[in-house]
Amino acid sequence: MGVLNVTPDSFSDGGLYLEESAALAHGRELVAQGADLVDVGGESTRPGAEPVAPDLQRVRVVPVIARLSSLGAATSVDSSSVAVAEAAIAAGARLVNDVTAFRAEPEMAGLVADRDVDCCLMHMQGEPRTMQRNPRYGDVVDDVKAFLAERLEFAVREGVGEHRVLLDPGIGFGKTPAHNLELIDRLDELLSLGRPLVVGTSRKSFLGRLVDRPVGERLPGTIATNVLALERGASVFRVHDVQPVRDALITAQAALGARHRAGATVRRPWRPRPPAGPRTTTSRTS
Repeated sequence: MGVLNVTPDSFSDGGLYLEESAALAHGRELVAQGADLVDVGGESTRPGAEPVAPDLQRVRVVPVIARLSSLGAATSVDSSSVAVAEAAIAAGARLVNDVTAFRAEPEMAGLVADRDVDCCLMHMQGEPRTMQRNPRYGDVVDDVKAFLAERLEFAVREGVGEHRVLLDPGIGFGKTPAHNLELIDRLDELLSLGRPLVVGTSRKSFLGRLVDRPVGERLPGTIATNVLALERGASVFRVHDVQPVRDALITAQAALGARHRAGATVRRPWRPRPPAGPRTTTSRTS
């Protein structure tokens, strides 16, 4: 999953792809590097980020999604807004990546169900403006697992096909560096949830703190954490630097071999699927 931020303030590449032409060029480059999915977002979710109005998000992401989709690229929309997601799906997006796991706008579940698209539900303690203010857990893995189980249950209850759901433990979202490292180390404990696991460690600040590197020099840490996540059962990797991470994952998978692939509940490669189209069912959320 290649990251395409059409924003002025994302932590890693804010402003680089705010213009539509630059965003399209970068999206094509991500696909050329081997991205199976281009995740297009118009609102930064970095710590301290301010919310962006849905109308502005639509202006930023919908033309990019429409053009990339018309070129044959599989796209997703990174948004918690129903209005943005609806427009993005109409433009060709195959997946809704909701960092609030349908909590910001519960009716998002109904939209995903009705359009029969994939979704990614992520754990986050708090919200972007406040999430890094002294996050606390009893046991971070147990707490994240319980949260994801509850959100999966909610999505299915609202009509989303379980086969359409991916789960993301939310590395860096309301977690200390120690929490992030423990989640990576014990990621295999989330496999019993029965859904593909998404991991997003790319260029994040906890990697920089470990080795005292600025955001542009965190590729080695990104590769290391993604390889570890692969070994522990992750099957979707949200990254900025697609080709080097992809090469590392292919190499690691070959070295781990069949014994590794057979050892997990969910370790099959995940690929985006086209929407099946609107259904007659609707959300039961009031």
